[in-house]
Amino acid sequence: MRLVAALVGVIIILISPAPADAAPTHRTFRVALTPGVDITVPAAVNLGAGLAGGTLTGQLGRVEVTDFRGSVNPNTWVATVSATIFTTGAGGAQRTITNDRISYWSGPAVRSTGGGTLVPGQLGAAQAVTLAATREAFRKTAGSGNNSVAWVPIIRVAIPTGIIAGLYRGTIIHSVA
Repeated sequence: MRLVAALVGVIIILISPAPADAAPTHRTFRVALTPGVDITVPAAVNLGAGLAGGTLTGQLGRVEVTDFRGSVNPNTWVATVSATIFTTGAGGAQRTITNDRISYWSGPAVRSTGGGTLVPGQLGAAQAVTLAATREAFRKTAGSGNNSVAWVPIIRVAIPTGIIAGLYRGTIIHSVA
C-alpha cells in the first residue's frame, strides 16, 4: 500500500531591470492528505527580486512530515520534491524559467520527534539538485512508532539572461509515501 500526502506551494519571484524592494505575496495552496502520514509546507513564499542573468536564493520555509501510523510495519517513508516551470504573463520563450534552473537542498533536520533513522536528501549546498525531475527531499529508513521531522530547504533560481521583467510564479511540490 502506498501512502501519499502532497502539498503545493506557490513561489513568487520578481524579475526587474533594476533591484526592487519587494514583490507582492500570493497565498494559495492545495492539500491532498492520506490518513496516517501528513506533510505541511508554507502556503506561499516570496523569494524577492533578481536581475536577468543573476541568481536568487532563499529559504522555502519549514517543511514537516508527521507519521501517525504507530507500529505499522514497515514504518518508513520518503518525501519527494519537484517543481513546475516559473512564468510571467502568458509564458513563452522570454517569459519562462524552466525547472532545470531551480535548485533545491533540504539541509539538516531542524526538529524531530519519535525515533528512527532520518536522512536528509541533500545536506548542504554542495549536494543541491535541480528540480527538472522529482528528487528525494528527506526519508525515514528505519524505526517504528509515531515520528515527525522538519527541515528548512533552500531554493536557488538561476535567472536566464534575456528574460522579460515581471512577476514569475511557479510551484514547488512536496509529497510523502
